[in-house]
Amino acid sequence: MTAAETAAAATAGPVRAALVILLTVVGSFFLLVGTIGLLRFPNVYNRMHATSKATTLGAASIALAATVYYLPNGDGLMALVTVLFLFLTAPTGAHMISQAAQRMGVPFLDGVTWPRQDAAPGDADGSDAANGDD
Repeated sequence: MTAAETAAAATAGPVRAALVILLTVVGSFFLLVGTIGLLRFPNVYNRMHATSKATTLGAASIALAATVYYLPNGDGLMALVTVLFLFLTAPTGAHMISQAAQRMGVPFLDGVTWPRQDAAPGDADGSDAANGDD
């Protein structure tokens, strides 16, 4: 980082400083909620949901705070790339973990089932009865 960038980051105005603080607090809140969900939820599916959603929003908020602080050049641009990377990889990872858990036979909570993979639209089980094709 050049001296001009350092000076610009150090002399952030009150609005920019408030926005950095707000984004950091929001991000910390989401990270805390995701951590509590990881510790409290009963199975891998619920834990995965809590961590993938909340921590993605939390980390993205903190990275956006870095973008606001450093401006969108240099380190700020790297923070924006981090947000993009998070939004592309976290849902994909959560999906892969849920499929792996389902294939390993990890049970759902009582009363919850995995959607049937072998049922075709219009089968006799009534899965396509809503469209009136009787």
